Amino acid sequence: MTTVDAYETRSVGWLVVAGQIFRRWSLNTLRESWGVAAALLQPIVWILLFGQVFKSVGSIPGFGSANYITFLAPGVLMMTVLYSGVWAGTSYIEDIDNGVMNQLLTAPISRTAVIAGQLAVQLVIGLVQSALVLGIGFLGGARYPGGLTGMVLALAAATLLAAIFCAGSVALALTARSQIALIGMSQLIILPATFLSSGMMATALMPGWVQGISKFNPVSWAVDIGRSGLAGTADAGFVAAHLGYLLALAALAFWWAVSAFRSYQRTQ
Repeated sequence: MTTVDAYETRSVGWLVVAGQIFRRWSLNTLRESWGVAAALLQPIVWILLFGQVFKSVGSIPGFGSANYITFLAPGVLMMTVLYSGVWAGTSYIEDIDNGVMNQLLTAPISRTAVIAGQLAVQLVIGLVQSALVLGIGFLGGARYPGGLTGMVLALAAATLLAAIFCAGSVALALTARSQIALIGMSQLIILPATFLSSGMMATALMPGWVQGISKFNPVSWAVDIGRSGLAGTADAGFVAAHLGYLLALAALAFWWAVSAFRSYQRTQ
């Protein structure tokens, strides 16, 4: 067998494994579709309830947007994928508790393919949720002058943000190996990531120390890309740089998840 043939064989094998893992978790998601549907109740509450309660915020000098729902929609979009992403690791803990993980560890398959297959399912779910959130926002009064291009930018940023937190959640799950520990750590991540970002409030109106943290918060990067894209005011340099930052973090989180998988395997 030539080097090229061996490479193609390994590539096909990797894709087959990733495809089977994707199929397995897709079927599980369809069987428990109520969970995905329930996850959409949260953005509905945020957009319709917060949008009305804090509607007058848009009139504050320096806020920069007269329509608070239009301002809020990109933040809710990113918060939706953030909240969904941090629970991705729970499926791995279920597999550990049910003995499925030990079966995977004894199979001669690529560990990266296992992680990638499950991650792909989470990203597809996140993409569907993101599109629905934009639709809910529009029905709630948000407007998107950036059109289709702006929506694509927002969805791209949301997908990369989802990849970061999904892969990070998997790594935490394989390290902690406990639902209680994962839930506790997830809560410690969710709240600061949400409220120390530009998701719900204009950066210019935040305290100075919050502004400083917000600049390095990946949630803010994704929100700012989505918000400027949907508003039709996106700066190409800013978008390219911050999409690059998100992509780099997603790659790092994926590497962490694979490393945690291999560490788990060595302890079994």
